[in-house]
Amino acid sequence: MFNHDKQLLHEVKVDQPNPAYAAMLQEQLGGANGELKAGLQYFSQSFRIQDQEIKDLFLDIAAEEFGHAEMVAQMITMLNGHDVANTNDTIGSIEPQVLGGLSPMLANASGSPFTGNFINVTGDVAADILSDIAAEQRAKVVYEYLYRQIDDQGVKETIDFLLNREEAHNALFREALNKVQKNDKSSNYDFGVTEDSRLYFDLSTPGRYFDNPNPTPPSFDDPRGDAQTHTFNDPNTH
Repeated sequence: MFNHDKQLLHEVKVDQPNPAYAAMLQEQLGGANGELKAGLQYFSQSFRIQDQEIKDLFLDIAAEEFGHAEMVAQMITMLNGHDVANTNDTIGSIEPQVLGGLSPMLANASGSPFTGNFINVTGDVAADILSDIAAEQRAKVVYEYLYRQIDDQGVKETIDFLLNREEAHNALFREALNKVQKNDKSSNYDFGVTEDSRLYFDLSTPGRYFDNPNPTPPSFDDPRGDAQTHTFNDPNTH
């Protein structure tokens, strides 16, 4: 059961209306790498996870992503201005102006509607975590692009907060990957155990730039060792 807390995770402020930038920011609400996609993806993936700690991690991050979507939607609302009127503030995305009464729409920066096709779910926890790490990285890149394109200090402060939270989620998913690699039910178990997994085919010219890869599991520590950099049962870490 979800419980709505009226207080936003971080205060949202804008210096002044900017409908053109509001249209750009729509990408992080209803786009392929946006907050709604992230929340729904982690929520959907959680149902097949047997490890309760990792399942809770997915649901915790999903719930926070819905909170991020609320923040982005509030920022879009403030950037769109207060009234539908014949003023200079009516530039920007068309649909909120003629259909939504300046409400944030569940669409990307081009006005294309959000779709469930953005959601990646395989039922394999290792594959899903790797997808989630990539999703967080892509979201960070979009926020970085958005951060560079506005001077509004209120907006920049909010985006800076969201950027740092994406980094936190990325680190948590990487730690979860460390844990599932010890599980023989994971598709990532015994990563790189045959000679075929250690080959590099030099199919480019000139010359050879890489040695045989001899790959190791993508983790922060030895996946077969006892070293850990995150404690999953600490409620203050996720």
